[in-house]
Amino acid sequence: MGIKERRVREKEARREEIIIAAEKVFFHKGLAESTMDEIAEAAELSKGTLYLYYKSKEDLYLAVSMRGMDVMYELFERAVTAPEPSIKRIANLGEAYYEYFEKHRDYFRMFYFFENPQFHSQVSPEILEQCRESDKRVWALVAGLIRSAIDEGMLHSGLDPMEVGVMLWSNSNGLMRLIDRQDHYVNETLGVDLPALLRKSNAFLVEAMMTEEAKKLFPSALLYHQPVEQIRRA
Repeated sequence: MGIKERRVREKEARREEIIIAAEKVFFHKGLAESTMDEIAEAAELSKGTLYLYYKSKEDLYLAVSMRGMDVMYELFERAVTAPEPSIKRIANLGEAYYEYFEKHRDYFRMFYFFENPQFHSQVSPEILEQCRESDKRVWALVAGLIRSAIDEGMLHSGLDPMEVGVMLWSNSNGLMRLIDRQDHYVNETLGVDLPALLRKSNAFLVEAMMTEEAKKLFPSALLYHQPVEQIRRA
């Protein structure tokens, strides 16, 4: 290995060490309360060295967030490429997102960043573009699956795959955020099981978009009170 190649590998290894250290700090304290000094200390580096790799705390926060996007992409890819009919893979995708929410809650919470405009001005154009590309990669999986369901005659032909994806995502995302913040309160006060409601509402949305042929082939998909795991086994 030449000197140039070794330096590239060392730089990438150092970048990974920084992200791992930053992840621990951000997960523990959140963006607003974390500092570059704390991250530098966790990474056992000087703050000056840290700034050689990331221009701001916000850039580093999004770098960690993209690490979470990679985890989500792997879960989504597994759901989308399963050897099952497209309608069932759409159900699988919803379950994959909930699995991500349950097992990687800290990554999920990092998406709240985009609700705080006061932090956005500190993000460099380079990192922002990387985030957009990471996001597009996930959405390409989702839209591709929905396009397959339309082409197979399972969903109505007039639907736009990306619009359907955003519709399903916004429903899931909104309810999961409610679960994250007020699950106990809603259950105790209103008697509503939010995880069950998430599955019901997603099933209702998919049912509304299914063709009559699809409903005949997959009647179990209409049983919104069933957990998605039962729908998969049907």
